[in-house]
Formats: sequence, structure tokens, C-alpha cells
Amino acid sequence: MTVLPDGLAEAIRDTARDIAEVIRAAPDTSAPVPRSTWSIGEAAAHLAQANELMADLAAGRPRPYGDGTPQSLAAANEEALAAFPERAAGPLADLVHDQALAFLDAVEQGDPAELLDTPLGPLDRPTLGSYLLTHMLGHGYDLARALGRPHMVDRTRVELTLPFMLAAMPRVTAPDAVAGLTARYRVRLWGGARFGVAVADGRVTTGPDTAARPDCTVLTEPVAFLLMALGRIDPRPVMATGRALAWGRKPWLGPRFPSLFVAP
Repeated sequence: MTVLPDGLAEAIRDTARDIAEVIRAAPDTSAPVPRSTWSIGEAAAHLAQANELMADLAAGRPRPYGDGTPQSLAAANEEALAAFPERAAGPLADLVHDQALAFLDAVEQGDPAELLDTPLGPLDRPTLGSYLLTHMLGHGYDLARALGRPHMVDRTRVELTLPFMLAAMPRVTAPDAVAGLTARYRVRLWGGARFGVAVADGRVTTGPDTAARPDCTVLTEPVAFLLMALGRIDPRPVMATGRALAWGRKPWLGPRFPSLFVAP
């Protein structure tokens, strides 16, 4: 029995390899990462630690790490980095790659339906794999930008992040943004993937695209969708250049959609 859905193991393996190649190309790991307080070495060290954490979780070894809020995760990240001094490119590249492979080995030994405690709440193993891929793509994008290299985010990999994104959205809502809002969104990615998001009573629920009459349909280019969701790019230029469009009974809800969430 294969635990991960088609394509996910390959995407994890390829993304880890791509990120390792980017890290090995760093001439100076003390250089800053754009839009971040971390250096290249710190971002790579965080990825190595996170991949190890995910491998442990996949193997059924609990690892407490924050309480699921963005603030607690940031604090846990800084505490973990302070306890891990390695910042050299070669060793970090090896760790990022090897721990991703360790995850793939571990995840196939477990029950796909078992819920595991993760930094963003209970997830089954397939969704944990989607979480690992999402996390690597976000930080891999940062490292590629910092080093002027092509990033590894593409449509195929973005679609494999959707199980985690749907699980995480209700947990990373911005309380002020959803307060008093009642709305039903249909979100479509170029190429066919789609899902629904409902906001009511200060809460967000996600699921298959079952809304007969959504208030607002959002159509977006897949790479832009993920990078906006992870806080890597500003939504306004994306909308201005037509890579995200909104229509429906309440099209003005479209530009508001990215603000409903806080990137973890």
C-alpha cells in the first residue's frame, strides 16, 4: 500500500534535491534572505530542522512545536535555531535532502488514516506530506531569490500542496479580517483545481467546490496563489496584472480574500 497520493513522493524528493543544489551554490550563508529576518544559513538550518521534525512525526514520534499560532511557531523556530549552530552550506544541503528522504521512508511505514499531532494541528500522513512539500517550497523560494537562482515552485507542485492548505486555512485565519464577514468563495487555479471556502461567525471552513452559488469566484495562477498564501508576494500586483481575477454576485470580496489569513 502506498501512503502518499500519486506524485507527492516524487515532488518531495525533487524539491529537496532542488533546494539542496541552491544551498550548495551559496558563496556566503551569512547573506540576508529578502523579506526575512534570517540569513541564508539560518533559513537552510530551519529547513533541515523542519524536515527532521516532519520525519519524526511521520514515524510516529511526537515532537511538540508551538501551539499552532503563527506567533508560537515563530518563537519555536527561533528557539530551535539557537540550539543548532550549523550554518555551512554543504552540511545543511545534505541535511535538507537526507531528512526529506527519511520522511519518505518513515511515512510509508505508518497508517495513512492515523492522525498525528503536528505544529498546525492533527493531520493524517498524506496531508503531512503535503505540509512538508508546502514548507519546503516556501523556504526554497526564499533561498532561490536570495541567491538569484530559478525557484522550484510550479503548477504541479502547487496542486499537491492543496490538501495541507485546506487543512491549515481554518487554523491561520486573521481574527479581525473574518469578524463580521459572511461569504462563500469558490477558488479556482488555472488548469482545473478548485475548492470552496466559507466564512461565517468568525470562522473559516474549507472543502470541495460544492457551493451552487458562491458569492465570489477567485481564479488565480497556481504559483501566484501559493506565494500569496505563504506571504511571499504582495497580492496587489498579482491582481493588477491579471494573474488573479474575481467575479460573482459580490466580486469586491475577491481582493479581500488574501487578507483573511496569516501566513504561518
